[in-house]
Amino acid sequence: MNLDDTIVAIATPPGRGGIGVVRLSGPDAKKIALPMLRLRHDLDPGRAVFGELVEPADACVKRGLQLDLGSAARIDEVVVTYFARPHSYTTDDIVEISAHGSPVVLHHIVELALARGARLAEPGEFTMRAFLNGRIDLTQAEAVRDLIESQTLYQARVAAQQLEGALSRRLQPIKQKLVELIATLEAGIDFAEDDISVLPADQILQRIAALRAPLEGLAASFAYGKIVHEGLTLAIVGRPNVGKSSLFNCLVERERAIVTASPGTTRDLVSETVAIGGIPVKLVDTAGIRRALDEAECIGIRKSMEALADADLVLVVFDSSQPLAPEDKELFNQVAGRPAIAVANKTDLPGKKWSTPGELATVRTSATTGEGIPELRNEILRHVGGGARPETETGFLTNLRHQERVRESLTALAAARAAVENKVPHEMLLLDLYNALRPLDEITGATTTDDILNLIFSTFCIGK
Repeated sequence: MNLDDTIVAIATPPGRGGIGVVRLSGPDAKKIALPMLRLRHDLDPGRAVFGELVEPADACVKRGLQLDLGSAARIDEVVVTYFARPHSYTTDDIVEISAHGSPVVLHHIVELALARGARLAEPGEFTMRAFLNGRIDLTQAEAVRDLIESQTLYQARVAAQQLEGALSRRLQPIKQKLVELIATLEAGIDFAEDDISVLPADQILQRIAALRAPLEGLAASFAYGKIVHEGLTLAIVGRPNVGKSSLFNCLVERERAIVTASPGTTRDLVSETVAIGGIPVKLVDTAGIRRALDEAECIGIRKSMEALADADLVLVVFDSSQPLAPEDKELFNQVAGRPAIAVANKTDLPGKKWSTPGELATVRTSATTGEGIPELRNEILRHVGGGARPETETGFLTNLRHQERVRESLTALAAARAAVENKVPHEMLLLDLYNALRPLDEITGATTTDDILNLIFSTFCIGK
């Protein structure tokens, strides 16, 4: 990829809107943009300037138009912002042209820029340039993508903290201590004749243990971070007419599923994604599980069992006004050992004869009155977060690539500890320590390969 040319792309989503933005970045950004603009003021760094998008003189000639068209050559009113290097997103000169969000106008701006020597940007190339030019590290670049793809405000906040360097700041002292240990051992080997002291084995072990502790905490944060990043699937199961669809509608907060007094209304899976505590939760309402009365219901029940098997968390709903039925007990047996919550629904009805099934946490609800719905949301969050959220300000792992690299580093540190205990020469011990440092460098991008970069930035949208 050539980093010395000027690239251009539409930076706003496809479609029509009030505003659309075309971004140019590179040494000739200003030179390429000015001929297509008629501005009220000079294009100064960090200042938005009102003006007009016009057909450049050379483009008019090619189209066989007169050159003295005056206002007739105007295409649109625009606001232009100029960011001078190195104080820009990519550290190159950037010109952003904000026009009305007509696809025709925006594509025409791109075509004019291409005709004057710009190149169409690849997906994620603006952010890749920011990374390659040292403006951001790799964790921050990946946070840009996460911020764009966030579905909830909490996801956006977490991504913004990562974009500010929260994960990098958490890794930096670990890497620093590891580098210091490597430097000390290297000095002891290279300058042994100068009587530079080498750390005794017990001190090396202490320093390795001090490195492992924060890395293990970071690795443990991935269980929660993965759910924050990807969300989870929650299946609502139970026998017919226990109020699954009504409960589903309460959690969705609108009439999404059909509810009738007749058992077996739901024949197919009904799904909806909602935010519970900032976590995207895909709710799946399933067909009532019983002995099927016809082929359609049989297919619906089979899909219910598949949804139960695939779900990250299961709500087993039963009618609290009636004794547990054999179908209820069978469902409780099927979810044994899995993340599940028992929901005693219909608490507004008389004749409560329910009992807590097994060791499952039980929440009393009434889908009719709304009783217990806030408590059910809290119980879902407790299962998701294990009782408490990590401190997002300190950064935590939301990315599988980061988790794998941290695990690789921990494996190498375990090998280093074994080498010390077995009195292996320090030259060999250093190999394990370097193997522990390399994966941490790959997280922030200090040492990366083209394959890793291409894999990461290929998932970006064009214009970012």
